[in-house]
Amino acid sequence: MNTRFVIALPLAAVLALPALAQNNTSSQSSQNQSANAQSTTDNGTATGKAPLQPPSREGFWGHLNPFARKNYVKRQTEPIRDRINELDELTSANTKQIKDTDDRAQAGIKLASDKADQADQHAVDAGNKATQAQQSAQQVNTRVQTVETVVSNIDQYKAQNQTEIRFRPGQSVLSKAAKDAIDQMADGVKGQHGYIFEVQGFSSGRGQTAIENSQKMADSVVRYLVLAHDIPIYRIYLVGMGNAPTPDENAKTRHTIGGRVDISLLKNDLEQLASSNSGATTDTQQQPK
Repeated sequence: MNTRFVIALPLAAVLALPALAQNNTSSQSSQNQSANAQSTTDNGTATGKAPLQPPSREGFWGHLNPFARKNYVKRQTEPIRDRINELDELTSANTKQIKDTDDRAQAGIKLASDKADQADQHAVDAGNKATQAQQSAQQVNTRVQTVETVVSNIDQYKAQNQTEIRFRPGQSVLSKAAKDAIDQMADGVKGQHGYIFEVQGFSSGRGQTAIENSQKMADSVVRYLVLAHDIPIYRIYLVGMGNAPTPDENAKTRHTIGGRVDISLLKNDLEQLASSNSGATTDTQQQPK
């Protein structure tokens, strides 16, 4: 009996040691976790919690307890699992923030690019307007020079066309050939400005009789210009020259035999000015606004 008791006592002591060591380890782990929780507010980690610290003492068995149970392992691994979950959450939040920052950066870059394109377009438009203004200034300068030239030569008429109408002695009626010659001259001045017709009548004979006859022939030409071609009377200058001598092609004076009327079409630079103004107006209308 005593022998059994002696053998059972050491065996019970051996079996009780692991439980005691595990309880001590659990107690120490709880104390370490409490200490770590109290120092959390003093750490500046990303999760706001203190870094995991290995326990200063891990029981009777040292670093490895060969008799550890599930609850003991669970208590030891829960902080690690929690930190891993928190790390995953932080990683996801950081990824989202990085994406948001990148999106804002891309939006800012696009906005800056659009502004730069608008600035370039405005610069191109300004350059086009400056070119148009320069062209308009050149056109105005050209027109001013043209006007100055015309004004300086406003009373300078130049002969553009001349014809001679022949009459039989004592007659003042226009023949068909005479009307055709007048038509050819009058048709060229329709719608024009700055012209006059100079009509000079010449008649054979002497004195007042020759003057009256030359006046009648010239009147018939003027009448045809006004009635047949609507030439304003203020554009016609008429004079009966009688039998006044006139220079011929050889610069020699000659007297009229029979009757004739010399018609001269004279023009100044007003027509040139009108054409210049019309061209400038057309160019202005064609320019884009």
